[in-house]
Amino acid sequence: MKEIKKLLVANRGEIALRVLRSAKEMGLQTVAIYSEADRHALHVRYADEAVCIGPPTSAESYLRGDKILAVCRELGVDAIHPGYGFLSENAAFARMVREAGLIFVGPTPEAMEMMGDKLSAKQAAKAYNIPLVPGTEEAITDVAAARQIATEVGFPILIKASAGGGGKGMRVVNSADEFAEQMQLAVSEATSAFGDGAVFIEKYIGAPRHIEIQVLGDEHGNIVHLFERECSIQRRHQKVIEEAPSSVLTPELRDAMGRTAVEVARACQYTGAGTVEFLLDEQHNFYFLEMNTRLQVEHPVTELITGLDLVKEQIRVARGEPLRFGQDDLHISGHALELRVYAEDPQNNFLPDIGTLTTYVRPQGPGVRVDDGFEQGMDIPIYYDPMIAKLITYGHNRQEAIERMLRAIAEYQITGIATTLPFGTYVLQHPAFVSGNFDTNFIRDHFPADALVPPTPDEATAQVAAMLAAMLLETKKPQTASAAETSSTTVSAWRQNRLGRR
Repeated sequence: MKEIKKLLVANRGEIALRVLRSAKEMGLQTVAIYSEADRHALHVRYADEAVCIGPPTSAESYLRGDKILAVCRELGVDAIHPGYGFLSENAAFARMVREAGLIFVGPTPEAMEMMGDKLSAKQAAKAYNIPLVPGTEEAITDVAAARQIATEVGFPILIKASAGGGGKGMRVVNSADEFAEQMQLAVSEATSAFGDGAVFIEKYIGAPRHIEIQVLGDEHGNIVHLFERECSIQRRHQKVIEEAPSSVLTPELRDAMGRTAVEVARACQYTGAGTVEFLLDEQHNFYFLEMNTRLQVEHPVTELITGLDLVKEQIRVARGEPLRFGQDDLHISGHALELRVYAEDPQNNFLPDIGTLTTYVRPQGPGVRVDDGFEQGMDIPIYYDPMIAKLITYGHNRQEAIERMLRAIAEYQITGIATTLPFGTYVLQHPAFVSGNFDTNFIRDHFPADALVPPTPDEATAQVAAMLAAMLLETKKPQTASAAETSSTTVSAWRQNRLGRR
């Protein structure tokens, strides 16, 4: 057993606050770091100790591993939890932590390196006969050779960056004629985003569902899966709404995908919490996509259906404890949904809308959880991801979870900036989502640019309103206003009531 008395959280915002809370429940002393832009952030106030790590930009603050380790030495920190983003999947940083004699709450640097590169991850998965999307098994730079391979795989194909994620360095190519241009763009974008221009080719699956499996492993060779999360509602290849369990998986398919995810984790001797991501095609064939070697943004939905605290499990594993449960001890209970509340304008291609939270009132009540790092009057910094909060609801079944999410969205009061809350309402009321018949193309197929614009009465509706006004004029005696005034007032009121019902 390794002793952890003081934990530093090398992150910010809602995930920093979420990790700090679990650490406090475990009796640990806590340290927060913050940039100058986050001086008044909630996680700074919550921690036992807090240290300014540098200027607002992440490159000068949250990504400065050397400064973080200096803080650890100064304050007698035993372990570092990286949260997600920033240094959470940085193998070099994890190695620095280990060499400094500290505990990194996460997988080994070797596991990160194997799974952090999509090509090496595919090679590791192939050794275990894990199903892969047809394509190349190594980086390719020769355009002519790559075009020939793409032709053999069959268009459309996907050019993907080997390093990184978030949709960067990713291009769909529909024909050989556009291949050279799209490959050049993918290489350029990958180089700019990750400092690595390596790309590979995969068969493009036109209408996939994005299913991921939560795994948990310890240092004693025990690995379990904690079932799946459906993450198909996305914009720009990034998730907006997640749920657990998926509405499409049968018990047999769930078991097969779960066992495959465990094999992927075993391929890199994984320890801690991680996620194995799959694509599921229209025939319910699944293919290994990648592994995220960290805690996921959407981990709360898994916590709610399993009754586990994943952060506490991460810390226990980091201390060297064996898992307290086996696969047969784990069961799905109920249904959970998560909406990422971004400071974005869904009506303007989800562009960030940074500003001040003039009004900020969280929803409450049964089955509602809000993970956030803001309060009313605070500014959304321009330097970081624009996520304000994660709104999570739980129900005994999917319908109840949806109903609670709709109620929670209606209660959530945010003014001063545009958010994804209206988009969440739109999705949860859409027949495709309600029926479970949707895929990663939901926004393209079901979310027109004017979807959130309040409707206006058409000509027939206006005629009905005029008739109602005329009837009222006939019956209203004595007349106290001109016909024109009454007609205008009645039509306006009828229109307002009708729009309100919609």
